[in-house]
Amino acid sequence: MRRVDERRTGTAAGLAAYGLWGLFPLYFPLLEPAGGLEIVAHRVVWSLLFVALLITVLRRWSLVRAAVTDLRSLLVLAGAAVLIAANWLVFVYGVNSGHVVETSLGYFINPLVSVLLGVVVFAERLRPLQWTAVGLAALAVAVLTWDYGRPPWIALTLALTFGGYGLLKKLVRVEAAPGLLVETALVLVPALVVIGVLQGTGRGTAGEGTGHLLLLVSSGIATAVPLLLFAAAARRIPLSTVGLLQYVTPLMQLAIGVFVYGEPMPPARLAGFAVVWTALAVFTVDSLRAARAAGRRAAAEQVPAAA
Repeated sequence: MRRVDERRTGTAAGLAAYGLWGLFPLYFPLLEPAGGLEIVAHRVVWSLLFVALLITVLRRWSLVRAAVTDLRSLLVLAGAAVLIAANWLVFVYGVNSGHVVETSLGYFINPLVSVLLGVVVFAERLRPLQWTAVGLAALAVAVLTWDYGRPPWIALTLALTFGGYGLLKKLVRVEAAPGLLVETALVLVPALVVIGVLQGTGRGTAGEGTGHLLLLVSSGIATAVPLLLFAAAARRIPLSTVGLLQYVTPLMQLAIGVFVYGEPMPPARLAGFAVVWTALAVFTVDSLRAARAAGRRAAAEQVPAAA
């Protein structure tokens, strides 16, 4: 019964995390007239303060000290900080420049990019269906390049930066909140410089009213809460379930782009997305089959031990 409750809690946390990320295209336009660089700088500052307060309440500062005093972990987290900041910047630019549909594409193809990074970095061997999914994703990018008249660089950058971020996070064993605090602390100085320069030259928007300032401050909470919910989900439910839930975000973003912002979806673009969805269906089926096979093997290995 306890395991069932844990899974329900984990699934709810995962849906909440991916649902909040899916709503981001509705949130970031509220921060205008702030530009992408200013928004990201404020996300860094306020998420750092929010997470520091949370860690104080949870008494997790020992985990932060452990991460900071380990040079390898610090270097890996520094790389992760650069990648996630770049991801945030491109995402905000994409949303606020009317390319919400393209941002959703980035998160649709992200799982396949992560698989390729595993091959390149960890020399992992792909199963035939995984190669089929990767090939279909490449075909989809070619179709969408023809439709857009250019490579879908927003989508590709989002997929590569978030995929690289996930890869680096796999290299260190640091909990979500301490890891996020260290990452944001490492880019705090550049963020403060950006805010200072913008405010000093009259291009900053923090002084445009209490409501706008509160929205900028809330970007820290909006950054931290989904990450913490995701961490709670990952600890309670199988990775296969997490993998299925992650499609909630790009589906919501795609719907917002098409039905809320009225972005065009011509036949060629729809065809490109259909190829991506086919690739994801192949990838998901293969992942579920592999997870079930691994479960059966583990159960079979436990039988002699029990006897």
